[in-house]
Amino acid sequence: MNSAISERVELAKLCSSSDWSKAIRVLDSLITQSCAIQDICNRAFCYSQLELHKHVVKDCDKALQLDPTLLQAYILKGRAFSALGRKEDAFAVWEQGYEHALRQSADLKQLLELGELLTEAKPGKEDVTFTSDSHVDDPKLFTPLPGKEDRTFTSDSHVDDPKLFTPFSESKIFVNGKSNGTLKHQNNYNTPRLFKEHRDVSQIYNKSTDSFDTHNRTSDQERSKSSMSISELASDSIGKTCENRKSLNVLSDGSKSSMESADASEISSISGDKFDIGLSDQTSSNEMPFVQTNGVHSNFDNTSYASDSCNDLSEISEQHSGSSIGSSSKSSDITESDSLPNNTSDIHNEISDEVKRNKKFCVAKISKTKSISVDFRLSRGIAQVNEGNYAYAISIFDQILKEDPTYPEALIGRGTAYAFQRELEAAITDFTKAIQSKPSAGEAWKRRGQARAALGESVQAIEDLTKALEFEPNSADILHERGIVNFKFKDFNAAVEDLSACVKLDKNNKSAYTYLGMALSSIGEYKTAEEAHLKAIQLDQSFVEAWAHLTQFYQDLANSKRALECLQQVIQIDGSYSKAYHLRGLLLHGMGEHRKAIKDLSIGLSIENLNIECLYLRASCYHAIGEYAEAVKDYDAALDVELDSMEKFVLQCLAFYQKEIALYTAYKANSEFCWFDIDGDIDPLFKEYWCKRLHPKNVCEKVFRQPPLRDSLKKGKLRKQDFAVTKHKTALLQVADSIGKKIQYDCPGFLPNRRQHRMAGLAAIEIAQKVSKAWRSLRADLKHSNRSSKNGKRARRKERISMASLNRGGAGCSTSSSSETSVSYGITEDRSSSRPMMSWQDVYSLAVKWRQISEPCDPVVWVNKLSEEFNSGFGSHTPMILGQAKVVRYFPNHERTLDIAKTIMKDKLFVHNKKDEIIDLSKEGKSEKILHAKSCDDLYEIVGEDFWLATWCNSTAVEGKQLEGTRITLVKMGERGYDFAIRTPCTPSRWEEFDAEMAMAWEAICNAYCGETHGSTDFDVLENVREAILRMTYYWYNFMPLSRGTAAVGFVVLLGLFLAANMEFTGNIPKGVQVDWEAILNFEPNSFIDSVKGWLYESLKITTSWKDLPDVASTFATTGTVVAALSSYND
Repeated sequence: MNSAISERVELAKLCSSSDWSKAIRVLDSLITQSCAIQDICNRAFCYSQLELHKHVVKDCDKALQLDPTLLQAYILKGRAFSALGRKEDAFAVWEQGYEHALRQSADLKQLLELGELLTEAKPGKEDVTFTSDSHVDDPKLFTPLPGKEDRTFTSDSHVDDPKLFTPFSESKIFVNGKSNGTLKHQNNYNTPRLFKEHRDVSQIYNKSTDSFDTHNRTSDQERSKSSMSISELASDSIGKTCENRKSLNVLSDGSKSSMESADASEISSISGDKFDIGLSDQTSSNEMPFVQTNGVHSNFDNTSYASDSCNDLSEISEQHSGSSIGSSSKSSDITESDSLPNNTSDIHNEISDEVKRNKKFCVAKISKTKSISVDFRLSRGIAQVNEGNYAYAISIFDQILKEDPTYPEALIGRGTAYAFQRELEAAITDFTKAIQSKPSAGEAWKRRGQARAALGESVQAIEDLTKALEFEPNSADILHERGIVNFKFKDFNAAVEDLSACVKLDKNNKSAYTYLGMALSSIGEYKTAEEAHLKAIQLDQSFVEAWAHLTQFYQDLANSKRALECLQQVIQIDGSYSKAYHLRGLLLHGMGEHRKAIKDLSIGLSIENLNIECLYLRASCYHAIGEYAEAVKDYDAALDVELDSMEKFVLQCLAFYQKEIALYTAYKANSEFCWFDIDGDIDPLFKEYWCKRLHPKNVCEKVFRQPPLRDSLKKGKLRKQDFAVTKHKTALLQVADSIGKKIQYDCPGFLPNRRQHRMAGLAAIEIAQKVSKAWRSLRADLKHSNRSSKNGKRARRKERISMASLNRGGAGCSTSSSSETSVSYGITEDRSSSRPMMSWQDVYSLAVKWRQISEPCDPVVWVNKLSEEFNSGFGSHTPMILGQAKVVRYFPNHERTLDIAKTIMKDKLFVHNKKDEIIDLSKEGKSEKILHAKSCDDLYEIVGEDFWLATWCNSTAVEGKQLEGTRITLVKMGERGYDFAIRTPCTPSRWEEFDAEMAMAWEAICNAYCGETHGSTDFDVLENVREAILRMTYYWYNFMPLSRGTAAVGFVVLLGLFLAANMEFTGNIPKGVQVDWEAILNFEPNSFIDSVKGWLYESLKITTSWKDLPDVASTFATTGTVVAALSSYND
């Protein structure tokens, strides 16, 4: 709150001095915090003062979306249209505003003004033009007053958009992407003028809406300051304009200017910074600082770059001023996080760096070969760039370059102005000409590097910045900038090197420490990464963005306690920092605390109401807890958000699919849970597109859509009795919570999830109850068969009966044809005895169904239900290394996987390339090289191209047969990175082989328990049962038959089968152990058994107490009661 008040005080001062560019920058910051209509209108007014008419239209449209009766927005928008020559549009806008004014209790002054504007704008009248009372002959010949630098903003992911550009600064990075979901600006810059009418009548809207009240409320005195419209301030300031201009030197005084926000269509931001160019040939040491100022932007997937630090250079030669003026350098930083899940998600960070570094720069003397007139015009051009008057600055530089086409300072100046206008190719051309004219012009190398980075030309950008370092080898700012460029383009090792060098030279650069922390974290150096983050905070305890990144660091490591502590610090520093609420909502969601997450996400949305990450995440939380109406509302809102990044596109695709699943679940809410059948009911095409996050166009055209929400809720709205607490429910939930905790991995990156634990416990108990019942039936069959010599000792194989879904092809399912059938994993029976039996699929399907309902936003489906995609080999992908980044969850398995890859390569002496062709490794001493390989680099060098190899599993069903296990893949990424992963393709032939293996393993379990050991409570007697259960678990993990969730489902079934055999696992999975990887990295089932039984068996206790528990299927009979059980906690 104090920060917002101080910003509004600064805003008043800036408006009083007619410093509209800096005022816009402050307003950008305020809008980021609260998105108040008043501030949007204020910014529109400031843009009008600078004649940035398209920006005015944009902001007025945004304000009118929030309040269609806002008269001031109609006035400003009409004037902008008029100034653009769109007289008819202006007339229509004013007419619309006038009609609103007549229908409501309006401000009479604004009503009269609209009437006057309409009268003047009627056809036949001349275009309306506006001038300032205090207009001077040449308003462009002044530099901005010195002012404190404002905040800069950043984001957590990347977008591959070559149009994205950065503010030019010495080492100030620009992060492009989405404008915080709400603010997008045009990218046309015109020469500024002051408007007389604004001084008189622009009383910008000050109505407080419910959405923004809590974030704008201050004391009466503070409110009077914050609510004053800028037009009111302007009336005082315009009269001072001439006096201020007289006091300003034509040359840059080193103060920093501001930036106009870039066109939303380019998903970018541009900031204007002050710069000064030496006026002679001796300019190698001169600087052209540009300061990034506004914009909260997000980039996703592929990197983009902008400069992120600067030096204010204002040292004017003695020949000009008679004195040398020292300047201070400021570094404004932007930081980014790469680790939000799909999902996702993500963090948008603002980093403001007010660190001043006293540094003197030698400014060149007046050129002996240039006239005073040229130098004077050059300084005027510099001043106009500083003021954001890019078109006018270009015209000045054009005049100079007509006389001398190779004048390097003029080329650099014009190139910079082009860059701010998003004309990056023209900018690069000018910088290149400057370099050709004067190869020692370090400033030209640096700025061309920045422009190339903004175009996504990472290699060329690094080359240019490296060249700039040759002229200033100890420049902390250039090292800072190159380090950030390296980070953005995912060259984390190079980023660490540059940023480490930077902080040695500049120990107070908190931005560099923050980036260093993120880069170190990416390469798995977690201890030093934490130290770097803490150092940034030590330099500035109120550095909110550093706290936010430290939060993300702890969340990535699954340290929820420390993450929550950091978030509390963020909120104490700035309660209106919306990203903090999104981060905490994301963390709580990951912990299974969906209701608490909804509260935080709602606060975040009250601050930033079009944040698609918050909307989608809140929708998924509502969906999970059964509040389907609210979920669908948020999914629809997410679908309506204007796209400006690939990440948003992915979220919108997911929102479409999740909405359909929510409608399906709502329809099934009052049906028995056994009929909740995503695998049987939902169309295969829908599931394929859902899993792959593809555009839903084909799904919309070809797949039956769910009925509307009103129909679904009539059928299945959750009822109060679903949440009613009963003795049976309480008993089950208490035991389930205890059992479910046993699935938790004690490894970095695996966040304990309360909801998933409860799901696992209930699923394990239900499996135990149903398997025990099946075993009793089988035991009876075995006794019967023993008496029958015809049947022998072994029970006959069971045949599966196809169970069609109750509503196939109708409401509540998503099928393309009502005639389609599908095999549901469910009950099987022995046709001879008519006794219900279970197959291995039936057992695992129980756990799969619980996993699907517990976190409905995870596309957990059986892979063999993906039709055509199944036939082409749908595969899971689990990376240990991505580029240079070490994946926190799975990198601990990297060394072991590398050793296994070497073993297989040496044994087989071949691998496969991308086209599945064999690559021979038997020649040129490659076998010996494989033996000594110690890294992905070494293996790749030996093979020479991308390759894969397969592990194997020795079959139990067919003696001597080897099944293809998982594939270890090594794919080159960029110059210095790799995708080192395990991938498991699932084709029909592979499915058939593992189906036979699983059937044999399940039969072995049944025979082991249903023979003489049936019902035994002797631990030693149950040895064969334990080993049979682990053997089936081994094949399950190598099978990987689910699109995701295989690991959790596998261990849940293991717990359930142990319970059914009167054994309960009472311990915990040891620290650092991932059971699924133990199976995948062992070729023999017996090796897997030996690797886990040491810690597993010692924690198995004989028990039959579970048999006294109420029946899960009866206690939680409907889908609604299951959802309620997973969503209700007694804290």
